[in-house]
Formats: sequence, C-alpha cells, structure tokens
Amino acid sequence: SSFQLKGPRPYKLELSKPRARAPPPSGDPLLFEDTSSSGQPLGPQGYYSSEYNMGGMTSGGGVNNLFTDPMASAAVMYGSSLASQGKDMVNKEITRFMSVNKLKYFFAVDTKYVMKKLLLLMFPYTHQDWEVRYHRDSPLTPRHDVNAPDLYIPTMAFITYILLAGMALGIQKRFSPEVLGLCASTALVWVVIEVLVMLLGLYLLTVHSDLSTFDLVAYSGYKYVGMIFTVLCGLLFGSDGYFVALAWSSCALMFFIVRSLRMKILSSLSSDSMGAGAAAKPRMRLYITVATAAFQPLIIYWLTSHLVR
Repeated sequence: SSFQLKGPRPYKLELSKPRARAPPPSGDPLLFEDTSSSGQPLGPQGYYSSEYNMGGMTSGGGVNNLFTDPMASAAVMYGSSLASQGKDMVNKEITRFMSVNKLKYFFAVDTKYVMKKLLLLMFPYTHQDWEVRYHRDSPLTPRHDVNAPDLYIPTMAFITYILLAGMALGIQKRFSPEVLGLCASTALVWVVIEVLVMLLGLYLLTVHSDLSTFDLVAYSGYKYVGMIFTVLCGLLFGSDGYFVALAWSSCALMFFIVRSLRMKILSSLSSDSMGAGAAAKPRMRLYITVATAAFQPLIIYWLTSHLVR
C-alpha cells in the first residue's frame, strides 16, 4: 500500500462584511443623526481626501466662500470701523493731556541757546530783559528766545546728575544699584511734588496765566544744573567748596525763578480779582512766587548733601 503525505491545509482568509445597522423604529424621534455608515471619501489613489464638509462646503473652497459672503464682509468692515474709532479716541485722549506738538516746542533748542541758558542760570544778575517774546500770539521757540522755558536742559541735567551721583557713590565705596535708583526716584518725585503744589496754588488763587504744566516742569527742572555744580565743587574742593557752591547756585536759582515767574504770575491780573479782597491777591501771588524760589535751596541741599562727605 502506498502512503501519501499531505501537507497542512491552507487557510483561507475571509473578511467579514460589516453588518448594516437596522434603522430605528419610525415611531421614535432621532436624538442624533447617525453618521457611522457614511465613510470619508477616498481620493483617486486610495487615500482619504483632506477636504472635509462644512455645511455643504469643502475646506478648499470654504475660505473663499467665507470672504465672498456679504455678511462676513459687512462684519469685517464693521470691526475695522470700530477699531479706527477706538484708535482716534485714544489719540484724542492722549493729545488732551499731552500734545506732541507742544512737547516739541520745549525741545526746539540749539547749541547757542544751551550755552546762553546755562550762563543765565549761573549768572542771572546782569540779565535785563526777562519778558518772553511772541510772534502772532504764539511764543517764540527757545532757540530764538533765551527767556523761553525748555525741557532739554532739565532732561540732560537730570541724567547728568544721576551719572554724577553714581560716580560720587563709587568714590565713597557706597555704590549699589539700589542706592542709585533711590537717588534717581527721589529727585524725580521732588519735581512732581513741586509742580503739583504750584498747580494747586495757582488754582486756589485763580491765577489766569499762560503757564502750562510743561512750563512749571521746566522751571522746576533747572535746579539740576545747580545741583551738578554743587556736587562737582564738593568732590573737587571738599565740604568748604560744597557749601560755597550751594550758596551761589541757590541764590542764582532763586533770582532766576523770581524774575521769570514775575512776568507770568504777578502781571496776570484777571477780572475776577476785582472787588473784595482784590488788594490781597497780588500779595498772595507774590508769596507763592517767593515761596517757590525759597524752596529750591532746600531741595538742592536735600538731594546733594549725602553725595559729598
């Protein structure tokens, strides 16, 4: 008898067909739409297509349809108009408190003006004409009038004072960023307090003058020039040189403040000052002018005494 070897019977792989779901009874309402049986469309090479349906629109043409939609265009235009109105409102509020064109006026200086102004701050006793000149009801720029207040010299003098304070603290082995920052913030805060007190005094006395907040900041910031001179003399000549320079710069600054503000405050006699108490208001204006000038030496001493030892 012959034996026949038979190999293993090959298995046949059969894929089971997905069972179709029975539709729900027609009597019950559908809570959700059944989308399990709807497959994603295949591309020409057997891959799934990257486009997807969004309410009947594919992703390729949906963006274009979105921008061509009249409602979407109207919404974009409305949003742009709101943004433009908000920008105009912000610029209007900024201009209300700080005009850029007015700020440029206080920085319209040149080298000749800076040299004349520095000499006037240190030697004001020989100056005769203190009146600010006008052209067509507007004051001349500082480069054309040495009596006009500016913000360039106070700004540069403030920065120089901070650098000089750092050098003085370094010489005395007391330098640290915290001490220098405290020195800068204290000098700035004193100017802010002085300007606020001046504005409050002018408001209470109902003084109608052309003095603006920038003018008061400029006149208050001129003290940094005297502070630089005082600290330099203290570092070069010791305590004796410091007190001599303090006395000179204080007297010069007081004279400069009184003569400059006299044309602005004392000569501004408003119509509401007539009547009862009219004679007392010019005297009060003189007091506030002298008090502003007399306050300068105290601030100079307070901000410079700790730098010279």
